[in-house]
Amino acid sequence: MTNKLCLIYPLIVEGKYDVQKLKNIVSSPVIELGGFSVFNNNQKKLLLKKMSSSGVIVLTDSDKAGHFIRSHIRPYLDPQKTINLYIPCVKGKEKRKSSASAEGLLGVEGIDDSVLYDLLKPYETADGVIHSGIDKMTLYQDGLSGGKDSAAKRDRLALELGLPAGLTANALILALDLTVSQEQYRAALEKI
Repeated sequence: MTNKLCLIYPLIVEGKYDVQKLKNIVSSPVIELGGFSVFNNNQKKLLLKKMSSSGVIVLTDSDKAGHFIRSHIRPYLDPQKTINLYIPCVKGKEKRKSSASAEGLLGVEGIDDSVLYDLLKPYETADGVIHSGIDKMTLYQDGLSGGKDSAAKRDRLALELGLPAGLTANALILALDLTVSQEQYRAALEKI
């Protein structure tokens, strides 16, 4: 793809190979659910709930597992701000796999780039998603990265902002970029 799409909302997908595939197509954040592991990950569910208040796009495989995962995360997503996209049912096998899936369908990672591009194109924006302007240097200067007790400070900030605890500096930057403004970040930082 020559021009990557900047989507109105972050994109939620099943697994890491879907993320890799979509990073060739979009410049927007792509969030991995971790397949079925999301079912037992309360921190990820909390992040989904927080993110969906600003809007998300969900793109899972067209097989039964993809529909099952989608139905499982539905209670954590704001239905008014969730865009559900579906890939076409295409018979085949992903290149990295030795055999086809149980249903013999390609997942997101196996669908042609041009099909995914066309599917996502209507959700492109010139502005992109909310950007907090917070980067690694900001976190370092604010004592949230690279210093004594920085992980504990990140946890306190996450709690204050309704985000999951235990985020790395990079994960916190992404979560902040998707959920808060610079002013909200500064206000929460003052409270901790």
